[in-house]
Amino acid sequence: MSAQLDQLCIGTLRFLSVDAVQKANSGHPGMPLGAAPMAYTLWTRFLKCNPHNPDWADRDRFVLSAGHGSMLLYSLLHLCGYDLSLEDIKKFRQWGSKAPGHPERGHTPGVEVTTGPLGQGFANAVGMAIAEAQLAARYNRPGHAIIDHHTYAIVSDGDLMEGVASEAASLAGHLKLGKLICLYDDNFVTLSAGTDITFSEDREARFEAYGWHTISIAGGNDVEEIAAGLQAARAETSRPSLLLVRTHLGYGSPNKQDRFEAHGSPLGVDEVRLTKERLGWPIEPAFLIPDAALAHMRLALSRGARLEAEWNHRMTTYAQAFPDSAAELQACLRGELPSGWDADIPVFPADAKGLATRVASGKVMNGMALRLPALIGGSADLDPSTKTELTGFGDFNPPLTSRDDAQGSDRGGWSRAGRNLHFGVREHAMGAVVNGLAAHGGFIPYGATFLIFSDYMRPPLRLAALMKLHVIHVFTHDSIALGEDGPTHQPVEQLASLRAVPNLTVIRPADANETAVAWKVAVEARDRPVLLVLTRQDLPTLDRSRYASAEGLRRGAYVLSDAGDNPPGLILLASGSEVGLILAAAARLQGEGIAVRCVSMPSLDLFDIQPQSYRDDVLPPNVPARLAVELGVAQGWHRYIGDRGDLICVDRFGASAPADRVLREFGFSVDNVVARAHKMLANHENNHAP
Repeated sequence: MSAQLDQLCIGTLRFLSVDAVQKANSGHPGMPLGAAPMAYTLWTRFLKCNPHNPDWADRDRFVLSAGHGSMLLYSLLHLCGYDLSLEDIKKFRQWGSKAPGHPERGHTPGVEVTTGPLGQGFANAVGMAIAEAQLAARYNRPGHAIIDHHTYAIVSDGDLMEGVASEAASLAGHLKLGKLICLYDDNFVTLSAGTDITFSEDREARFEAYGWHTISIAGGNDVEEIAAGLQAARAETSRPSLLLVRTHLGYGSPNKQDRFEAHGSPLGVDEVRLTKERLGWPIEPAFLIPDAALAHMRLALSRGARLEAEWNHRMTTYAQAFPDSAAELQACLRGELPSGWDADIPVFPADAKGLATRVASGKVMNGMALRLPALIGGSADLDPSTKTELTGFGDFNPPLTSRDDAQGSDRGGWSRAGRNLHFGVREHAMGAVVNGLAAHGGFIPYGATFLIFSDYMRPPLRLAALMKLHVIHVFTHDSIALGEDGPTHQPVEQLASLRAVPNLTVIRPADANETAVAWKVAVEARDRPVLLVLTRQDLPTLDRSRYASAEGLRRGAYVLSDAGDNPPGLILLASGSEVGLILAAAARLQGEGIAVRCVSMPSLDLFDIQPQSYRDDVLPPNVPARLAVELGVAQGWHRYIGDRGDLICVDRFGASAPADRVLREFGFSVDNVVARAHKMLANHENNHAP
């Protein structure tokens, strides 16, 4: 009877999915048909969750990295009792449904991360496993395993083909993330053909080389074999596990099983009927949920409530024994900022020589770190250059084994509790891993690299914005002022392209004190990722007794200096390092009797959401003479300078030479700014001459 009930539940998962895809006339039926047994086995025998509280802190995390198989996940969520109705499933891929085409975090209860772009979910799962290991190392005590859960993922051939999965798998193996378990839907078929035309390497040997524990499961429909594999994976605590489960895409479809036609298109009315007949499922009604299957799957509700209640009891006992640690952990899990978290952020004195904003950022980060235990992150092998090491907080490392050098890391020893992550030269994985850390909860994670290498990270940056994840990226070496490394390392178009991403805040501070405020904004921004764009070269630290407070950064743009009591006849606009340039040019122009306003615009995104009245105060509509200066492409600036303004920008690739020479050759000098201002003002006078 137990085996029969298993098959009844698996059939329910399969055909809820198939019927929803068919009704929508859109979707991917092949994966749910093939992968339903492994998903069922995981969810009913191993997955620790509470459908009544999808955000329970110590739940197991489940990631459907192969997000195109979303109907399999929606079927699981509905049957297990999450807040996802049958009506939503019947409206799969339709306006207003909680069952969109690919899983979306925040849209469907129980969906941990937004997946669909292949490989991203796999790397997110690595981040979640790091999160569990780090929190456990920091907060668990002997006899008090408060953080103790697994991260599971179902991954596809396409996931494992993507480079981001290779990067993340290599990192996970190095870090020995023993509570990460991935089930590989090994069906030999992709969207356009069989894997034999593109994907013939030995995947098992590849993952073993990464340092993973691998298990080959020949019977993808055999619940007991799958369960034994999962049990063996859970018993292996020193390595992540990959279960290679041999499945059949479109299982049971007489004409489409093991064929790419079953991957990304509905089976068709006739083929649905034939598939149901072959697998012994009633042809009618559609969306059939047998009572016995629903009752069995809904046991997740009582089981989850019991597991969470037991955990709450353990947490109460833990809090009595370790009140300070418990309070800190609970605040981190709730995403609360501690009182006085920003008290040690430095205020930088005025200094004509100043310092690079990357250096100021490092000082700010270390000022926050002691009072902000949720802050954790690292760089893609660049922390000496990005200045993003949290000094004295140790490195997150694999556990020490007898084969390892007893000295361990040269920065804090071998520890799971360290708050400095080392991603290696893996920018793409870094972006996805910090997304996983944020999605797990308990952290304000950051990643760091040079701005030019943000190009390697566009998919996770976009997904962070889509998921509204609180992640921070520190991008340094922000312009052609990088100098000798030349155009391969000099970002030109990156600022404009990143500013174009919805719900992504890009901040490019002008000096050390703007950098401090930028970090405050980034830490406080709970519903969006924030990018801090910083210089390699020193910038003057502005004398704020002469110029407006750096707190103006919070509004995206502000009047830094004005023309005394006279209304401005010319507005100079800039972000980042160019602010110092326009201030120097303004001083010369004002010496010539020209009333100049200087506007610092560190964040176009933040400025654009200000009330129109504020934007008009900063950029008065009756002052058409506007000159913007930025070490990047012109795109995005014309809406601020208008039809009659001008722009000094970089609309070509950079060049290799000392920074001062590069800037001069590209026109970023006081002489050129003054000359362009004169030319624009002369044109305005000529256009208005009687």
